[in-house]
Amino acid sequence: MKACDYAGVSPKKVRQMIREGKWTLPTPGMCKGYVQANFLVLPKEIAYDFLVFAQRNPKSCPILDITEPGGKEPKILAPGADVTTDIPRYKVWVNGECIDEPTDVRKYWRDDLVSFLLGCSFTFEAALLDSDIPVRHIEMNRNVPIFLTNIPCVPAGRLHGNLVVTMRPIPADLVPRAVLCTGRYPAVHGAPVHIGDPSQIGITNINNPEMGDSVDINPCEIPVFWACGCTSHAAVMASKPSFSITHSPGYMFIGDLKDSAFAVF
Repeated sequence: MKACDYAGVSPKKVRQMIREGKWTLPTPGMCKGYVQANFLVLPKEIAYDFLVFAQRNPKSCPILDITEPGGKEPKILAPGADVTTDIPRYKVWVNGECIDEPTDVRKYWRDDLVSFLLGCSFTFEAALLDSDIPVRHIEMNRNVPIFLTNIPCVPAGRLHGNLVVTMRPIPADLVPRAVLCTGRYPAVHGAPVHIGDPSQIGITNINNPEMGDSVDINPCEIPVFWACGCTSHAAVMASKPSFSITHSPGYMFIGDLKDSAFAVF
């Protein structure tokens, strides 16, 4: 089964599949019309630093929900869900180094951990598709290409790092429509941060993303780049907090709120 085969399945059912180990692949195309979210966990002692980091870098790190210290339930995005089991794949970090990529993180959980759920560009992909704008990684049943740029984020406390972006090749005549379409979703990264030449933002090989998968770029298509919540991963790698948990890029948390809840009409 492909992720897009679950486009019409409810988020609650998909989360149950994930919790039971029946889905361990990336989530683009799943639960069409429902919000997807990036995931970051930090100890309480550094959680405020990230809250300020996100406030200073809202394009890349828009916060949709925060749990209480030690809490596992995202009460705004999905009451009753469990952030330790309901994501297909996680990354566990110690001093900025990834030490494990499990399918649940129950054994790592502590009472001092705070979870942040951040806006994800997968949320606005349904709007792109509804506007007849192709989304190549969904067409190819791949993860979205993700790149680290040379654009520094505004630091906060102990956290710093560079902006991370996702890329989607868009037919040149549809780029203005894609900009307007995604710009309606400021809470999930909004309009692109860069259009065209990837070298201008420090990307040396468009066919070799740091995270996710490469995709075909057809003639007359332009690479378009959106801010990405994996900027939080870059901050973890650059700042090296003692402990952190993230989702694996492309393996997102799927919430119960509709995409339209985050649209500006």
